[in-house]
Amino acid sequence: MLGMIPRRPTAFLSAAATTRAALTTLRTRPPGGPDRWRRVNFAGRDVDLYGGPAVIAGVVAGAAALAGRPRAAAGLAVLGAGVCGAYDDVRGAGDPRRGFRAHLRALRAGEVTSGAVKLFGVPAAALAAGALLKERPVDKVLAGVVVAGTAHLVNLVDVRPGRAAATVLALGDPGLLHAEPGATLAAASMGAAAAVLPDDARGRTMIGDTGAHALGAALGAAIAAGNGRAGLAAHAAGLVAAAACGDTVSRVAASGPRGAAG
Repeated sequence: MLGMIPRRPTAFLSAAATTRAALTTLRTRPPGGPDRWRRVNFAGRDVDLYGGPAVIAGVVAGAAALAGRPRAAAGLAVLGAGVCGAYDDVRGAGDPRRGFRAHLRALRAGEVTSGAVKLFGVPAAALAAGALLKERPVDKVLAGVVVAGTAHLVNLVDVRPGRAAATVLALGDPGLLHAEPGATLAAASMGAAAAVLPDDARGRTMIGDTGAHALGAALGAAIAAGNGRAGLAAHAAGLVAAAACGDTVSRVAASGPRGAAG
């Protein structure tokens, strides 16, 4: 974080403060009542889902430090991915089907699962964001792949408390040294992740697909904005490989140091 310049700490602090404020507000006045926001985590304990909407609010606030197309791209990526994730959190609760193949099989049978909404909705938002971030057609497509792939990667590691937020902090830190607007977008994604991490790791809240996809899309937008074609191609290749080995990525994330069970 030593490479931060004034706009970067502003984005980080704005994202962190807004995330914490949103968490507090949701806990005080949960829309629809608290039962609507309760889920059971991997350890079988009740947690809330306030972390997801909170990180969306945080990243959007942090990205406000930018102007024009980069800010619009970040908002589009984060809101698009977050809404798709929220749909899955609500409609996909209890659905045991996981992975691209299961949702595509359901789609061929005429059923549009919440996973299928994510499968098509997140890349669509990512490609639209990539089109705003880059000028040349090839770069626009590569940027979209990076945004969608990073959203998917962060969701893959969200299998234990704190894993997704910690991943965003680890992967986002090098981005603080990149050119603008990538560095500011990295700071915004890290600010939101840092703010939610303590509650997430202790099992007080769960960011769900809403927060994992939103944080991942924000980080992906930062990576895309901070890299040229060679960097975009390298990141895209790595992310596609991670998606192809998604079950392995999730198993490795689940087998790391244990967070709070609650």
